[in-house]
Amino acid sequence: MAWLGTRGAPLGDPQTASYDSSAVEGPGGALLSWGWYHDNQKLLLGILLAITGNVVISIALNLQKYSHLRLKCQATPKPCYRSKLWWSGMVLMGIGETGNFAAYGFAPVMVIAPLGSMAVVGSAVISVLYLKEHIKSEGILGGTVTIAGAFLLVAFAPLVTQEPNAIKIQTDLVSWEFLIYAIIGIIAFCVLLYFYKRREIKHIVILLTMVALLASMTIISVKAVAAMITLSVEGNMQLTYLIFYLMLILMVVTCVFQMKFLDQAMKLYDAGEVILINYMFFTISAILAGGIFYQEFADTGLLNGFMFFFGCFLSFVGVFILTRNRDKECLTSFYIDHGHIPGKKMEQKIQPDSNGLSYGSLCNESNPVKTQS
Repeated sequence: MAWLGTRGAPLGDPQTASYDSSAVEGPGGALLSWGWYHDNQKLLLGILLAITGNVVISIALNLQKYSHLRLKCQATPKPCYRSKLWWSGMVLMGIGETGNFAAYGFAPVMVIAPLGSMAVVGSAVISVLYLKEHIKSEGILGGTVTIAGAFLLVAFAPLVTQEPNAIKIQTDLVSWEFLIYAIIGIIAFCVLLYFYKRREIKHIVILLTMVALLASMTIISVKAVAAMITLSVEGNMQLTYLIFYLMLILMVVTCVFQMKFLDQAMKLYDAGEVILINYMFFTISAILAGGIFYQEFADTGLLNGFMFFFGCFLSFVGVFILTRNRDKECLTSFYIDHGHIPGKKMEQKIQPDSNGLSYGSLCNESNPVKTQS
């Protein structure tokens, strides 16, 4: 198992004896050994950057939401871009996305991508603490299940020791595995785009499947760009290769079109539904991209693979619990009270059906004759 020994080796392996000599005695000794930390420094740094980046993104989203709420309450509303609070959210969003981008340079794709669930958990916690939303038992359950799933997928993720450089990325781009994957993805995207544009079928599954297909290319290019920048900073210059700039262009183009279709989905459907399906599709596409292009499942044991995917499943369930009732407003009364209107009194306390001919009927306090508002 990934967490039982250094570099995935069992306890007592002669190759890791020098490291395991400093381990703490007990079942978790190897996990607390200096050797384990020494061999997994980059992995731990990538996980830390991903979690921190997603938490910062959740703070940024709630700052923007709070900014919009404050602007709506003003007597003379002003555009959001004139709010310092809104700009603070935008800056934090950039910082969080930068942290996510950097994480791909230190850890495998299949570890970083599923940790996007931490943004959903962080958003739920911040909404309760600062936006004064009511805490619910299902929110606690969803957060617990999501965190448990994140722990399992991190603990049992395959240990990938190879670092993609420019030459290896060039070779992998023309490999038959990636070419088949890319051709299938392009055909599927074109078919979905035909139904979206020509037939005007804007179902949420079609929109978010196109986002996921674009995201798989984004993940491959982001990982490549981040890894080459990391190697260049460490002294192994990679920025002189043409493949770096090709991957950079691919990353920007796919990100732009990905955000376009995601924005369309957010306009047509509830945010909670979009967040859940997009997280699931994005995670699946990222795992496929990492497994096919970067061979991140190579030499993975059956137990590790099962526990990793079980952790992903728990993360999906947890995010579903956290988002399923996010956009549903629960009314505490049977009618909407807009306050007392001078000279008028309510005809009945239960608001009529909005589809009826009479909606919100009022009576003059001085005149018993009914008037329509």
